Amino acid sequence: MSDQQERQPPSRRIAEELRAAIMRGDLGDGDQLPSERDLAARYATARNTAREALGILQAEGLAQAQHGRGVFVRLRRPLMRMGRDRYSRRARNETGLSPFRIEVERQGRTPHTECRSVTTVQPPAEVAQRLGLDARQEVIRRENWYFADDEPMQVGVTYIPTTVVEGSPLATEKKLGRGSIYQRFEDLGYPIARIREELSARMPTPEEVKGLSIPPGVPVIELLHTSLDGDGRAFEVTRFVMRADVNGLDYEMPVED
Repeated sequence: MSDQQERQPPSRRIAEELRAAIMRGDLGDGDQLPSERDLAARYATARNTAREALGILQAEGLAQAQHGRGVFVRLRRPLMRMGRDRYSRRARNETGLSPFRIEVERQGRTPHTECRSVTTVQPPAEVAQRLGLDARQEVIRRENWYFADDEPMQVGVTYIPTTVVEGSPLATEKKLGRGSIYQRFEDLGYPIARIREELSARMPTPEEVKGLSIPPGVPVIELLHTSLDGDGRAFEVTRFVMRADVNGLDYEMPVED
């Protein structure tokens, strides 16, 4: 043991060794970590110290406690968001699915989505700006929750000008049928031709922690998506809040001269 390790608090020394085992692959995704009792016996320390060590790994997002079962290595297989391909008309026509469902199924998992509300509201200022609206103009607000293998992955709140969706199921219905939201836009004369996506990271709100079952210490990715048609008209903005521990982003794009 090095002098630096000896000077560390015992809980951090235990956490460091467990972290190293996870990084080496000695402890794999989903493996159970030693219990507080086992760690206390192995390191000749108090159970409170062992509990602190496990808490450090949970705060780092490397481990997750399961009530009544113990602490487990967090699964590190992210659900990848394919920025270039996810809005493909070809994929939508072939499958009849939404972009999220296409991505989840391609990655061998089972998708589930819930539209929890469809309402008419005044848009947030940054949404109104991207849609070219006055902040007092009303929009349709659609709130969707997304799951893979029954695990909550993200929430998306979509804002659509009422002038775009007047008389359409997009303005009133939770279920949108084959092709989902982007097929309904295309039916209205708004085919998605280009997207703009603005990414940032932050810590979650208490409501997001609860709704997305976010473990301690895990941030979220906030993605502000704008859809544009062939004439450059923005016709919808969606704010996605994604768990950073279970989601990944994959973008491929041409480089301009």
